[in-house]
Amino acid sequence: MTGRPTTVRRAPGKLFVAGEYAVVEPGNPAILIAVDRYVTVTVSDPGDPGVVLSSDLTPHTAHCRWRDGRLDGTDPRDEQLLHESFTHVAAAIETVGRLLAERGLPAPALDVSVSSELHDNGTKFGFGSSGTVVVATVAAMAAHCGLRLTRDARYRLAMLATAGLEPKASGGDLAAGTWGGWITYRAPDRAAVLDLAGRAGIEEALRVPWPGHEVRALPQPAGLALEVGWTGTPASTSSLVSGLDRRTWRGSASHQKFVETSNDFVRAAVDALEGGDGEGLLRQIRRARHELARLDDEVGLGIFTPRLTALCEAAEAVGGAAKPSGAGGGDCGIALLDAEAAQDIAHVRKRWTTAGVRPLPIRPAMEGNAE
Repeated sequence: MTGRPTTVRRAPGKLFVAGEYAVVEPGNPAILIAVDRYVTVTVSDPGDPGVVLSSDLTPHTAHCRWRDGRLDGTDPRDEQLLHESFTHVAAAIETVGRLLAERGLPAPALDVSVSSELHDNGTKFGFGSSGTVVVATVAAMAAHCGLRLTRDARYRLAMLATAGLEPKASGGDLAAGTWGGWITYRAPDRAAVLDLAGRAGIEEALRVPWPGHEVRALPQPAGLALEVGWTGTPASTSSLVSGLDRRTWRGSASHQKFVETSNDFVRAAVDALEGGDGEGLLRQIRRARHELARLDDEVGLGIFTPRLTALCEAAEAVGGAAKPSGAGGGDCGIALLDAEAAQDIAHVRKRWTTAGVRPLPIRPAMEGNAE
């Protein structure tokens, strides 16, 4: 790549603080944190026509070509690799490609390389790696192709790319990766925005309001330390969320109660954060844990594993608050503890380790994906 123009962009991963499951439905609020583990995407000119995709998560490189606005592998092996290892990267590239086409610009030749800190020897932590790579790829390709886009426009492109692959994905990881820090987030109606982009084009989808959608920055919690524990077991958010649709829960009175309760404690947690009320925030995080447990008991999704339960109990034993982050079933849990109580924090980490939960040195990433 020596001598060729190179563009590098990175995006942080995310953790859910509150509002999981409910946020999947448009307009329901959640709280997320961007975390200081990143996906980095490097884009350069390959020297030949086509698109070359590589990643530190796979030993193989996919060679692709543009065909009617989509990427195809140049041979069956590349096609298989494209769909098995680079689905989200390709969706991001194709979405930016549609915007370029609408602006009268040709589909570019690209060499796209992905590097991820969101995995441990290939096993994901649960920091939203699929969404984060979309955010980083959109930003890197757009900048490489000379597009000057706002944060909101980059989020929207990432949302369109993701929704085309996973219609139930809330996009919270995309918002956290784009804005950084602590945020409150409401998802748009993904079917509506995909329809808008299909009918009126990407440019129009970037211009008009998206009903129900909101992203707002929040202050960090007063006097509280964020602790993150990894269970060592990956979980599939899409499978867990889809599991609700295979049951009779969605649309039931229990579903309505869950959404109403979730919206209530998320709003109260936002008020606590904005008011500097650390104890108030802890109360809402405990409510969030108990409501997830009620959902798990009623529907049997497997949100709480023995390790996640042990993680929560250890934090609450010293007066903190803890819960699974995201869909549960593995991945990570979060705890908020008294920032001045170093002995309590050490005790919680020790109990986690004994229970098979690995404490991770994670901090909020206050800057998201920058242009």
